[in-house]
Amino acid sequence: MGFRALGLSVYPTEDDTHAVESFKRLARSEQYAIVYVTEALVQVLEQEIDRYKDSVVPAVIVIPGRGESMGLGLEALRQAVERAVGVDILAE
Repeated sequence: MGFRALGLSVYPTEDDTHAVESFKRLARSEQYAIVYVTEALVQVLEQEIDRYKDSVVPAVIVIPGRGESMGLGLEALRQAVERAVGVDILAE
């Protein structure tokens, strides 16, 4: 909920079905250019996120949730950069 303090809209989900419905509503809305999704919901929302991976709006950004990061956000960033520039410039 710290994101609310930054002025962002926060939509907690009750279950997987609610998460999918909320994501679809936010992605279709012209009110949001960026939708942040926690790593814990990536598997649940994978098909929906894939629909927008090549779209400019909304940009779907995977962020770590509470606890330890699963590395999904960094992997999503790595893939997006590679698609944009043609090479993995984030390689270690």
